[in-house]
Amino acid sequence: MTVLVLDIGSSSARALLFDDLARPIPGAVVQRHYQMITTPPGAAVLDAAALREVVEATIDGILLHPSAGEIRVVGLATFVGNLVGLNAARHPITPVYLYADTRSADDVETLRAQIDAVASHERTGCPLHTAYHPARLRWLASAAPETYAQVAQWVDFASYLYTCWFGQTACSYSVASWSGLLNRATLQWDGEWLRTLGISPTALPVLRDYDSTARILTPSYQTRWHALSAVPFCLAVGDGAAANIGTGCCDSTRLAMSLGTTAALRVTYPQPQPSGIAGAQRAAPDPAASPAAAAPSVPYSLWSYRVSADLHLIGGATSEGGNLYRWARQTLLLPDSLTDALSQRPVDGHGLTVLPLLAGERSPGWSPDATGTITGLRLSTTPLDIAQALFEGLALRLAIIFEQLGSFIGVNAELIASGGALSPYLAGTIASALDQPVNVTEDTEITARGVAMLALRAVGVNVRLNEAPAVAYTAEPQPDAVKLLRKAKERQQALYRTMIEKNYSTD
Repeated sequence: MTVLVLDIGSSSARALLFDDLARPIPGAVVQRHYQMITTPPGAAVLDAAALREVVEATIDGILLHPSAGEIRVVGLATFVGNLVGLNAARHPITPVYLYADTRSADDVETLRAQIDAVASHERTGCPLHTAYHPARLRWLASAAPETYAQVAQWVDFASYLYTCWFGQTACSYSVASWSGLLNRATLQWDGEWLRTLGISPTALPVLRDYDSTARILTPSYQTRWHALSAVPFCLAVGDGAAANIGTGCCDSTRLAMSLGTTAALRVTYPQPQPSGIAGAQRAAPDPAASPAAAAPSVPYSLWSYRVSADLHLIGGATSEGGNLYRWARQTLLLPDSLTDALSQRPVDGHGLTVLPLLAGERSPGWSPDATGTITGLRLSTTPLDIAQALFEGLALRLAIIFEQLGSFIGVNAELIASGGALSPYLAGTIASALDQPVNVTEDTEITARGVAMLALRAVGVNVRLNEAPAVAYTAEPQPDAVKLLRKAKERQQALYRTMIEKNYSTD
């Protein structure tokens, strides 16, 4: 049995083939790149029709592989927190708005005055922020009212693909949970937000679990993809959810860290609320609630998404990660060997305190208008000083998220890390900032591996989700560095309190 995996990211789309043990088939990958549009300031969008053509081209290419004739199931992972408007003919009439689009910042503040942000977070698992749909929909209603009025349905990009390929619009609980509109208790679109935004449930996709498959392609695609004409397609899952599965982080004994363009720490949590979360308030049980596991309460600094109906994904994410490497090389004119130079420098020896919020802030503070800040600059400060302070600052932000996750992970939980931006230097810095060993995976296809595992389970193959991939190396915390970075974190938090004005309380 062969599994076709579609991995749709914010900068490239890939089609890959895996065997029935969720192992990649050598040479069976087709990749196409694209670039988000970031003008005017604050924008982050993609063209829906053009992106669909790119994804479909990867499928065309992978079907030329000799193993394509054995495909028995298709699984998808997608970048999440995206939104596109379809007209009555199911054609896109807006771009795909990405989580990084911040033009709804003013609408975040307007909605904050209208609703209880903490109660909304408890229902949906998502803080009120520009990364999610409520503020974006309000912004679109005022910024483009004529277009907004023509939208018959608001969908995510993967649901748009399903509409094209199968003539039906469906969204998984996993992808919906990244929208800020999914009620975690009922696994339905949240009624409070629909009323606040004036949106009918029919203006959003039908909700199902990821293993609710479709088999009958529309006639044109049956002709184009004859090898897939009777193959079940799973609904898409969020790329972060797939990465947790791919790293074997399926319960509280393992914590997953991803470091690509951005960074995230996540734990998969299948049980009701753990003890020890001070001050957490649970909503009363809903008699119409799904039989899925009860939604655990989480601090406002974290989010709670879904892998599936019975698997929660709890964590936090920064807007920085590998993008700091790119910024340092381009702006500070540093070489590609940057990490080699940084690994030779003493920890926190630059005299700087940094908030590395160059792309705004998500976890832990969720400030809608945060920007990067550097203090301590002197005539002696060098570009390497600034770069080192930025990467240490990122590690310190992850340390705060790690602390917030303490109630959800076991005492001896392993941290499994993956991602193209995870150099030995940065892994070591994070290990000391968290005072936690960081096990870096050998496998580079973690997200796709997770999709393959979930897709195999959807068609009845008994795949062990808690089987971790091989570890390439382990970065151990260094005692002296732990002490220095602990003091640096105190300085960073003091700077945050001074520079980032928080207009709401989540205590």
